[in-house]
This record gives sequence, C-alpha cells and structure tokens, in this order.
Amino acid sequence: MSRGITPTMRAVVATAWGGPDVLREADLPRPEPGPGEVLVRVHAAGVNAADWKQRATGGLGLWDDPPVPGWDVSGTVEAAGMGVTLFREGDEVFGMPRFPHQAGAYAEYVAAPARHFAAKPPGLGHIEAAALPLVSLTARQALFDTARLRPGQRVLVHAAAGGFGHLAVQIAKAGGAYVIGTAREEKHAFLRDLGADDLIDHTRRDFATDVEDVDVVLDAVGGDYGPRSLDVLRPGGTLVSLAAPADDALRPRAAARGLRAGFMLVEPDHAGLAAVADLVAAGRLRPVVSAVLPLSRAAKAHELGETGRTTGKIVLSVTE
Repeated sequence: MSRGITPTMRAVVATAWGGPDVLREADLPRPEPGPGEVLVRVHAAGVNAADWKQRATGGLGLWDDPPVPGWDVSGTVEAAGMGVTLFREGDEVFGMPRFPHQAGAYAEYVAAPARHFAAKPPGLGHIEAAALPLVSLTARQALFDTARLRPGQRVLVHAAAGGFGHLAVQIAKAGGAYVIGTAREEKHAFLRDLGADDLIDHTRRDFATDVEDVDVVLDAVGGDYGPRSLDVLRPGGTLVSLAAPADDALRPRAAARGLRAGFMLVEPDHAGLAAVADLVAAGRLRPVVSAVLPLSRAAKAHELGETGRTTGKIVLSVTE
C-alpha cells in the first residue's frame, strides 16, 4: 500500500431513492484492492444519464451499502492487488468499472478489476478522460458488436449533441458511416464540426418521415422514438435501444419487417477502452465537456443533466 493514503475518503452517497437532493457528502472507509484489482485515486468522475436514473429509483438494485453513484473514472493507480501486472503505482488510467454493479465513482478512491481500466489517453487531462468511458464504450459496443456496422452504412443517432450522442457521432464516423443526427438547430454547427453528415431539428421536422434507408439507429431517448425509428430502417437494419429495455412488442414488429430491435447494456471492456484511446490519439474522437463541478455539487450536476439540454458531458472534479 502506498504511503500517505488515508483510511477514509470523501464520497457522495444516495441517502434514499429520489431527486438530486438525496445526494449527500459522507466520509467512508477507503476501499482495499483485492486480487486482480487496482486502487485508483479518482481525479475526475463523469456524470451519465445512468447515474441519475439509478439515483431516482434504485435501478437494477445492484448497490452496495451505502450507495455511491457513478461509473466513469479517470485517475491514478495508487496500489495494485495480488497478481496484477497490467498497471503499477503511478499509472494514469480511465475506465467504467463494474457496470452495472456499483463502482462508486463519486469518491476519492475506487477499487476495481484492473482490466476494467485502460491507460488514459496521454493527450487528455483527467476531466476530459472522465467524460469518455461509459458513453464511448456504449457507442462502440452498440455500433460494432450489436449492429455490426460496416463502412458506408447509414447511422441515425438520436439526441446527437448530448453526452452519449456527440461521441457516438464521432465513433460512427470513424467507422466509415454516413451519420445523421437529431438535435435542436442551435446545436447543428457543433455537430457538423464533429463530422455529422445530415441533421434533423426534431422540434421542427419529423425524423420518421424525413429520414430513410438507415442501417443502424441508436436510440438513447426512449419513449416513442423506438417504434417510430422502425420506419426509417431499410430491410436488415438494426435499432439499438439504450434508454430502457425495448417494449416486448417492438421485437416482433421489427422482425415482421425484416429488422432487428433490442436493448443493449454496456459492459466493462479493456480492449474497447484501448481502442477509444487510440481514436483520441489519432484525432478522431474528442470529448466535449459542458460543465465541471466539484464533487460536493454532485446534486447540481444531476439537476443540469436531467434538463436534457446540455451539450456534451458533465464532469465532477474530485481532486479539488
């Protein structure tokens, strides 16, 4: 164990399931890395829609006691557990450990399997790196593992300017896709700068009638977006639902039309994180951070995120 590590740490806990006001700061015992795990000093923690959805209802119920939200981590390895050879003390790493089980990213330290992390992209600071893991891995796994995207195919990304969407646009472009996004008109210039080929202002135009011959739809919005997105897919196309498990009726409706539809849950992925870091190094992926707040203002970060109007990601600075 590294010298100078205190036995306790600052963290944010959910005192109940409900609104942002249930989040409170607390002093908790610092975790210990077990076999195959590393202890990471958290410099920054990304904020995702999954965080506030879990906080509101308890989500899948995969919480420790006390519940500490957050999955996105960028920080420094402080100690390695038995058998770890991938990292050593002082290495800078980023990752999405344990998802969907509790990672406890809203804290000064996280202990998790070493292979749930990868080396932090050297060109990024911890704030920017913390904006990447969950959403970039979700986009990669949805596009390439689930939808089996090929160069030249057409991809529709809903809520394209958001924390997930703006990275999904770039990852799809890096995969050789023609990318269409739904977003308010004031965000179109931002998205074109990221590589979007065509954009639909969903407040003025109906994507279901204005878009056609799409191979892959990424739906992080939910509601009626899933059923309506079936109308834009060409035969053999795939709708990947990311907001919530797809309606059971959606799969047979899609299958009857020669389409695939379903819900995907992202998984920790060392190789995927390394591929994301490579895209960053090549200048093909750029996280955009719209707001940085201290750990003590986690509740405010959730309030901002739940407006659904932010551009890019919200990040908590932990080493204030």
